[in-house]
Formats: sequence, C-alpha cells, structure tokens
Amino acid sequence: MKIFKSHFWYNKNQRNGIFLLCIIIIILQIIIFSKPFSSKESIDVNSPELLAFQQQIDSLKQVEIENRKPKIYPFNPNYITDFKGERLGMSLQEIDRLLSFRKTGKFINSKEEFQKVTKVSDSLLHKIAPYFKFPDWVVKRNQQKNNSKNISTPISKNHQNDNYKISTKDINKATQEDFLIIKGVNNAIAERIIKYRSKLQGFYFENQLYEVWGLDKNIADNLLTTFTIIEKPIIKKYNINTVNFKELLKNPYIDYELCKKIFDYRDEVAELQSLTELKHIKGFPLDKYDRIVLYLLAE
Repeated sequence: MKIFKSHFWYNKNQRNGIFLLCIIIIILQIIIFSKPFSSKESIDVNSPELLAFQQQIDSLKQVEIENRKPKIYPFNPNYITDFKGERLGMSLQEIDRLLSFRKTGKFINSKEEFQKVTKVSDSLLHKIAPYFKFPDWVVKRNQQKNNSKNISTPISKNHQNDNYKISTKDINKATQEDFLIIKGVNNAIAERIIKYRSKLQGFYFENQLYEVWGLDKNIADNLLTTFTIIEKPIIKKYNINTVNFKELLKNPYIDYELCKKIFDYRDEVAELQSLTELKHIKGFPLDKYDRIVLYLLAE
C-alpha cells in the first residue's frame, strides 16, 4: 500500500489543476459533438453558386469527350479500308459490298452511288458524306450534270439521220460520227472521247471510257452497249529501268509526284527485277497498277 500511496498523493494546487483539466476536456467534448461540427448539416444543392460550378464541370467533361473522339478528315470513299469503314460506323456487309464493287475496276463518283453500292442508312450517309472528297474532274462532272438536268442535250445532225450506219463497233476505231449516234453524245463529248483515246494510245479496258472528263455514266453505259474493244491496242512501252523522267510522265496515269517516287525507288534498288516491285513504293496507287503497267516493262 505504501508503494501506491506515493503515486496518488497530491497537494491542494495539484488537485485544483487536475479538476480544471477535466472541465476543459468535458467542454471540448461538448463542442465537438455539438451542431456546428455535425456532419448532418444540410447543403442546398440548388444554390446558384453550386449549379454554376456543376455546369462548368459538365462543359469541361463534354470538351474532353469531344477531344477523345477520333477525328474525321476529308477522304475519297473509293479507298475505304476495313479499319476505316469500321471507324466510320459501317457494318462488315456494307464494307464488303464496297470492296467487291471496287474489285470490278469501277469507281464511286457521288454520295448517291456510295449509298446505292454499300446500302448504308440515310443517317450514316448524312453523317459521313460531308467528308467525301472526289477528284476535281469528278466534282466538275457532277456539277455539270446537275446544271444540265433541266437542259435538253443538243442533238447533232446524225441524231436526226436514222439511215446513218456506224463504220465499226470497235471503240478504238470508231469515228466521231459513229459516237454521235448514241443518245446524249454531242460533238464536244465525241471529241473528248477521241482525244482521251489518243492519250491512252487506245482503250485497253472498257471501263477506261468512264475516265473521259465530262462523260456522264449513263451515256458511257449506252456507248458500251454499242461499242466494245474488238482489237486490243498496241501500246508503246518504256523500260522502267532506263526511262527518263520526261518519258515516264507521258504515262497518262502517272503525275509528277508519283514519277518522282518511282525514280527515288529506282535509285534505291538500282534495278527493278519486276514491275510488281512498284507496289512496294509508299503511296503507290494500287487501284491503277493494271493501267500504269500497260506502258511499262522491266528489262
């Protein structure tokens, strides 16, 4: 007992100090559990300040969502790949229809043709059509077609002559007068067909007729019901390993940029063993390969 007595013996001042400390502790406990510190205090969620803050947060979230969305840049719908089509929202069946159509060597030249071939919905077409980018000559042809919808096609003299007989059904030997018997073909169109035929050194594929500037697809279809390629043209070929820059540019399917890429590749490999090596060139138009090689050989 003497051992514990020394630990619990206090004088008057010490007892007063302990008593004051207990009072302070009790007061602090009361303050802590009082209403000002209660977590149950209600907050007005409809206050103008809180609503304005919430709107700012929502707007920032929306901006971030838009920034994370994949960007769509202008593109030629003829070259949509599986990956590109999926990102645009096309189904696998729609993409397959497009790829099958392109394998025939034909091109889509308007958003209406794109929907007709792929059978995409109106809503998807409305979403992606503004990003379609066709070659300038296609745009001009479509504009010309729209402007001439309400204008009757000029009729040539031969249209009025039912007794006129065409000289040949070979599209590579037909004359301007022969082309004029086709409904919708006037002198200007007939001249452009012959001029483009000369540039190609003759039509090697029937669908090359669709490449004639300003020639409506329906008119081209009518031409091909009467004229066809009976005899393949003899085309002058250039050796890809010895041809100079100016001669290569004579190829109707090669522009300056592609010509430069071909020469850079030739310098890199020293000599092309086969024309198929052209497909290894970055940016080479694979859809035009069969036309480009008509004017080339590798020796």
